[in-house]
Amino acid sequence: MKNKQLKGMVDVSEKESTKRVARASSKIVLGKKAYQDLVDGRSPKGNVLEAARVAAIMAAKSTSTLIPMCHPLTINQVLVEFTCDAKDSAVTTIVEVNYEGKTGVEMEALVAASIGSLTIYDMMKWAGKDMLIAETMLLEKQGGASGDYARTGPRG
Repeated sequence: MKNKQLKGMVDVSEKESTKRVARASSKIVLGKKAYQDLVDGRSPKGNVLEAARVAAIMAAKSTSTLIPMCHPLTINQVLVEFTCDAKDSAVTTIVEVNYEGKTGVEMEALVAASIGSLTIYDMMKWAGKDMLIAETMLLEKQGGASGDYARTGPRG
């Protein structure tokens, strides 16, 4: 039954199953003291980056429970890396999500990168609450009908 009045989740049943990859990043600026405490491993909550890695992976797998119109996916792989920038007292979480199916994984990568930054905030807020989470962005995607995308502009 096709009714143009009905609105909701996109029907992907007719789409071709393809390999899809998305990479996203999110940056948290901690401030000098909090950044140095993180780098020196002085968080009373434990290993900040390992907790953020696990949180990012869990977030990618849970995206459809957070974003209403996202399809639940059986993700093949989630990779998480961190780039520490002493000059800016910042950490960038970079997430790559791999999947083979009928819909993209951009939202999974974006949610995972965001949660990585939020976890760093949570684990370091004892050192100062003036942190800034910014520059959450899709870096690239591969696969699907819309084709490949790679950020070429600022911060890409």
